[in-house]
Amino acid sequence: MTATATLAFEIGTEEIPAFDLKRATEQLAELVPAALDAVRIPHGDVAIYTSPRRLVAVVADVAESTEALEEVFRGPAAKIAFDEAGAPTKAAIGFARGKGLDVDALERRDENGTEYVYAVRQVPAQKTAELLPEVLRGVIDGISWPKSCRWGTTPEMFSRPVRWLVALLGSEVIPVQYAGLVAGNTTRGHRFLAPGPHEVPCADDLVGIIEDAYVVPTQEAREARIREGVAAAEAATGYRAELPAKTLTEVINLSEYPTVMVGTFDEEFLKVPEEIIVDAMLMHQRYFPLYDGDGRLTNQFIVVSNGDPAREATIIDGNERVVAARLYDAKFFYEEDLKVPLESYVDRLDEVVFQEALGTMRDKTARVVKLSARITTQAGIERAEMRDIARAAYLAKADLVTGAVIEFTSVQGIMGSYYAAAAGEPERVARAIAEHYRPRFSGDAIPTDIIGQVVALSDKIDTICGLFAVGQAPTGSSDPFALRRAALGVLAILEETGLPISLVETIDASLIIYREAGLQFENAAVRREIIDFFITREKVALRDAGIEADTIDAVLACGIEEPIVLARRARALEAARTEDRQVFEDLATAFARANNLREVRLGTGYKTAELTEVERALDAAIGEAEEAVAEALSADRFEDAIAALAALRAPIDEFFDTTMVMDDDPEVRANRLKLLNRFANAFAHVADFSVMAKK
Repeated sequence: MTATATLAFEIGTEEIPAFDLKRATEQLAELVPAALDAVRIPHGDVAIYTSPRRLVAVVADVAESTEALEEVFRGPAAKIAFDEAGAPTKAAIGFARGKGLDVDALERRDENGTEYVYAVRQVPAQKTAELLPEVLRGVIDGISWPKSCRWGTTPEMFSRPVRWLVALLGSEVIPVQYAGLVAGNTTRGHRFLAPGPHEVPCADDLVGIIEDAYVVPTQEAREARIREGVAAAEAATGYRAELPAKTLTEVINLSEYPTVMVGTFDEEFLKVPEEIIVDAMLMHQRYFPLYDGDGRLTNQFIVVSNGDPAREATIIDGNERVVAARLYDAKFFYEEDLKVPLESYVDRLDEVVFQEALGTMRDKTARVVKLSARITTQAGIERAEMRDIARAAYLAKADLVTGAVIEFTSVQGIMGSYYAAAAGEPERVARAIAEHYRPRFSGDAIPTDIIGQVVALSDKIDTICGLFAVGQAPTGSSDPFALRRAALGVLAILEETGLPISLVETIDASLIIYREAGLQFENAAVRREIIDFFITREKVALRDAGIEADTIDAVLACGIEEPIVLARRARALEAARTEDRQVFEDLATAFARANNLREVRLGTGYKTAELTEVERALDAAIGEAEEAVAEALSADRFEDAIAALAALRAPIDEFFDTTMVMDDDPEVRANRLKLLNRFANAFAHVADFSVMAKK
């Protein structure tokens, strides 16, 4: 067996963006073993190490050479490969050429009484060290980046300029070439604490040398170090840190040697709304806020530094100066914004374009007010709440032109609620302004009460309808206006609240408002696209929840356009299918027996006077089922509709057991087929069980 050695490969760079580094780490874990396997280099486990300035792959037990290989390929039958004179035909010549051989090198072998030609190709063993320069260069080229840059005079592009390369197989340097660099055996350490260069005697030493140079070389180890530091800071201060996952991921990949420190800002800034302070720290500076035992924000915060821990006082002072400047801005804008009531900002919304063809945010505000009124009327909401809804809809976007929101965009809505409260607006109106952007993502809470819920629905539906009307619907790869997220938000509100409104009627109302405003579009086509868009979102959500595709299709076959109705019926039908097998078997069997014989063209006008006793029993059962189904569907009790149809199993079985449907008498046969048509029609408003009856 060939000898093995460790392979170590490091790409040293300028600081790579945090989330790009996370994705590159995942890619390397697949690229490196795939690249080695592609050239048949035997190897062991692959370990990936990354930090903001490096990507490292360490591969255990890499064979020093590949194994010699004999490749055998069966070609055409000998009688096809050679003519009667034994001369090779085009088939033999083409087969040999395709395998890189002369036709004279082909062999004949008997296989189960038939002679075939074979190509036997010897692939000699190759030195791994000779293959690796091209293999490792391919790994570099194979990493995909959201954005790349070019530096120097070479054509190569990477996330950030590549500054050094290390490539070692055991102690042998592999001369990988990239962007004017040639790999060697010297690495770099932490930019400030141990910059280097540091010589690496052999591949097994690389990670240890990096660690000794103040680099924590894995995301997991850096996270553990940060969490340990945060726990120590919490113990020292008596406060609790907030570590949002996204910000933590970013911080983990912003430092090579993270050190947790605690900073302080002037308590005077705590008079500013908490959300602005948190936004300034988390979103702008990647600091983590600290809260007291009652959940109140304190004037202390956590800094994760990549600097020299011995310079902690200087580092903290610098960060405190930075956050103070941000909070001074926040305090200034907040106090300036409060000098006039929130309502005064509404007319200034004409300064903000919503969408070129759809006008300004002032235009959108007017539409949302109108649509909110349509929804409140449709839902039968009380007059007092209607006033609050109209007011919240009018003020919902006003804070977009305030100084605080222009500077700290993530607090839109939230600042509006503060300004509304300060101006004496009702508490529910203020809360609705803060919450009308909800739900902002999957799993996010919906607005707390009916005021915010109606405004959120109006805002999201207006956005969706308007952008569809001007041809800006999402494509398979692009959704710049986040319309899918908006649609899921609409569905979540309708699902969780049970508001007695029709989404289809609300879509129609929104399109009417757009037409009244002068927007021109093909109403029927746009309407259909929007309804299908919502239905598709609901189908995806149902599939994610475990509902079978054919269950969904069976319900949709009844012409359902309301996504919430689709969801309720699909869940009930799936429950019958999975939890009450007998009910589902009764449904499927009853429908299938009738559906297999019915002739739609005959209609349902059978002669009751000519029915037999068994047929009259079926006729009566159908009538009872039709009434029960209609009543259940009108009350949105889909489970009761399913149960009513399942009760038809016994009378239809009795009918088929005692009755010859395809009677020789054409009139008798037609009468019975019409009866079956009516039986099958009883299912039509519930689901198309022919889609499911086979299962």
